[in-house]
Order: sequence, then C-alpha cells, then structure tokens
Amino acid sequence: MSRIAKLPIPIPPNVTVSINGQAVEIKGSKGTNSWNVHPLVQIEQDKDSIKVQPKDQTTKAWTQAGTTRALLANMVHGVTKGFQKKLSLVGVGYRAQAKGQILNLSLGFSHPIDFKIPDGIKAETPSQTEIIISGFDCQQVGQVAAKIRSFRPPEPYKGKGVRYADEQVLRKETKKK
Repeated sequence: MSRIAKLPIPIPPNVTVSINGQAVEIKGSKGTNSWNVHPLVQIEQDKDSIKVQPKDQTTKAWTQAGTTRALLANMVHGVTKGFQKKLSLVGVGYRAQAKGQILNLSLGFSHPIDFKIPDGIKAETPSQTEIIISGFDCQQVGQVAAKIRSFRPPEPYKGKGVRYADEQVLRKETKKK
C-alpha cells in the first residue's frame, strides 16, 4: 500500500480544480495544467482538498495512486508557486544571454547556440554565467534544463561545462606517466 496516496492534496484558495471523468484541470495564477488520470485510479474533490484512491486493492493500482497523487501535488504547487532550475556555466568564455524566447549560448564551439525556449517556460540570465529556468510545469522545466545542460555537460578533469547550480562534479586526477 502506498502511504503517499493516502495523503490528501490541499487546494489553496486561489486555485480551481475541475474533474471530468479521468481528466483533471488545475488553474492558478501562474497557468493551467491538465492531465488524464490512469484508469486504475479514482479522484474525489472535497471543499479544500483532492483525495486519490485506487479502484481495486492490487499492487499496480496502489502504485498508480501514489504516482497520481505526487503528480497532482506537483501540478497544484506549479500553478501557485512555480518551479525553478538554476544552471551555471563554468569555463573560460562560456556565456549565456536571454533575448525574449531565444537563449543565446557561447559554449566554446565554433558557433553560438540559439536555443528556442518553449511556451510556458521563462529563461533569465542574471549574469553571463547563470541561467534561471522557471515555469509552472515541473516536467517541462526539468526537460528544458536537461536539454541546455546536454549541449556541454561538465567534464571530469577541469569541471568545465553547463551544470546545475547545486551539482557536485566528481573530479578525476590527470593521467601520469
């Protein structure tokens, strides 16, 4: 049995939740998220909370209920507070500049990289070596940050590359004769 699935999801006063069969739509100040729930899970809405229950007592139904509860809680958190990932550029000449929905990256290649930021995501560059990705969809924020990091992941000898702000890069010792 999933202990996470048993917890109700509190709904803040400025968030509206509409449940239509297996479709859930959550609206808040930051945006709107919608999702189709797995058929093994049923959702009930009280005045100020959402409850997730499995339709039968199988292991698969309980695991889907726990996953559904976590995803719905992330959706509620996203439309109220939003999600944020910070990236830092480490290396000589590595720079980033946000121009509207285009993120211009200079990562030591012979050409600059112009990355188009998807709708619903905002990229800021407080300095030339910092990027802040923010939005209301947790999965999309993480996917955009991972895509930017994949252009030049941190290498283990000098640590140069694009890394998450809280990432620890394991450094290797140089080869010796």
